[in-house]
Amino acid sequence: MAALIEVHNLRFRYPDGTEALRGVDFRLEGRETVALFGPNGSGKTTFVLHLVGLLRGEGEIRICGLPVEKEHLKTIRSRVGIVFQDADVQLFMPSVLEDAAFGPLNLGLPEAEAKRRARRALEQVGMAGAAEKAPYHLSAGEKRRVALAGVLAMEPEILILDEPTTFLDPPGREALLSLLQGLPQAKFLVTHDVEFALALAGRAVFFEEGRIVGEGPVAEVARKHQWTVNQRRFFSGAQTG
Repeated sequence: MAALIEVHNLRFRYPDGTEALRGVDFRLEGRETVALFGPNGSGKTTFVLHLVGLLRGEGEIRICGLPVEKEHLKTIRSRVGIVFQDADVQLFMPSVLEDAAFGPLNLGLPEAEAKRRARRALEQVGMAGAAEKAPYHLSAGEKRRVALAGVLAMEPEILILDEPTTFLDPPGREALLSLLQGLPQAKFLVTHDVEFALALAGRAVFFEEGRIVGEGPVAEVARKHQWTVNQRRFFSGAQTG
């Protein structure tokens, strides 16, 4: 069976000459969750933007078997849902329900079907009771859930989560983790939060200077590259757990 994401020898250079990707190979299998670690400027965001055709470099990318080329972008973008680090980027409609229905409407679905999907997705993330609220009245954790509902309403096969725990307090973080653990989609988690990745992902890759320089179990990759926001807490937990 083909992987959901297949990337071979991906290279990209920005117009100013910065070489952001230097021969990246990557696979994401069905129902797999992979964490992507790496310092700022290592190429993580550039890589993610290539997966949905927002940037075009050299090399080969296939999403759900389709090459990332102009004629397939609409289909690919319906199969890959991105939840951005700042949920406010995705929430701009007058009500929560309208925000959640925006993606399906853009896919060309009738309004009734788009709203049906939106209501189902809001129920899935525990936000059905907020359907008529204005998004700006929500907490950071609630906004993250509504942004996720808008993605789930498009019924994607792959979820890309960009720093999903940013701005969340511990209860919000735990609630999001529980929610994501229950979702069937394959997940690609871009994060600095090692403990969150340990709880959610089966493996990790480490980006550095435009290359994947490490891959394997989350704890192993994090330890090898000393990658954690709270080093003492992570390593003491790893040693005693």
